[in-house]
Amino acid sequence: MATFLRKRILSSAIPLVCVVLGVFFLARMTGNPVDLYLPLSATPEQRAEFSAAQGFDLSVPAQLWNYLVDAAHLDFGTSLRTGQSATEMVLDAFPVTLQLAGVTMLLAITGAVLIGSLAAYRPNSPVDRIASLLSMTAASIPDFWFAIMGVLVFGVSLNLLPTSGIFGGPEVWVLPIATLLIRPFGVLVQVVRGSMVSALSAPYVKIARSKGATPCRVIFGHALRNAVTPVLTVAGDLTVGLVNGAVIVETIFGWPGIGKLMIDSILQRDFAVLQAAVLMTAVTIFALNILVDVCHALTDPRVREAAPA
Repeated sequence: MATFLRKRILSSAIPLVCVVLGVFFLARMTGNPVDLYLPLSATPEQRAEFSAAQGFDLSVPAQLWNYLVDAAHLDFGTSLRTGQSATEMVLDAFPVTLQLAGVTMLLAITGAVLIGSLAAYRPNSPVDRIASLLSMTAASIPDFWFAIMGVLVFGVSLNLLPTSGIFGGPEVWVLPIATLLIRPFGVLVQVVRGSMVSALSAPYVKIARSKGATPCRVIFGHALRNAVTPVLTVAGDLTVGLVNGAVIVETIFGWPGIGKLMIDSILQRDFAVLQAAVLMTAVTIFALNILVDVCHALTDPRVREAAPA
């Protein structure tokens, strides 16, 4: 296992370096922050003073070197917008995104296991067909469209739910969670159903049924334990996607997470915050990917044996 883990970490290092370099160069393609933060009437001396204070007067290689050295010490500088530490702003926003993604995946996995298992217990029954239809529909709906429709129907037309912000009661969580939940839930229902259909046709399940085991015991006591591996693998991948794809949901609903912070930083050319936010997100995604691979390897020795050298 130690060899497998070392290989996965090394194989993830190259993409991480590419992300670090890519965000540095792409951020600077958005324009010069001097044009945004100083008035049009600013003198050349004022522009030069601002550039020197922020390090923009250095050559691109020199700026890159300073960025890499500071990033190695977890120092990303200060925000041009607020004057706060970029690292502190990211650390304040990131738990909000993780809470949203964590609650969403917990609900998605719980609901998918229940519905997918019931659908698999009697294949081609009305319950199975309805569950398959709804899950495929849910997996196909774009997040941004569902979010906009949720705001229009429940926020504007019916005035039942708040459409932005995080402060308030449980109702502020409904639309963001529902938007993030719909696609993972649809995908997981299909995965659970497929795995459970195979598990329920196994000989040991047939023996349990012949001995008079209740449907609940057959599904959750026998079949589910052997069908859970692919479900956990897909759930891990979907969790990674939630962390990465929360940008749209957080922007639409004004959710003060890492996604909205990145969008605001791009629009304001706040390089320090943008670089810190992207790097933190990338590290988290790579860590989650490695965790998923390790869990998969623990349950399936063939994965460890097939790991790249």
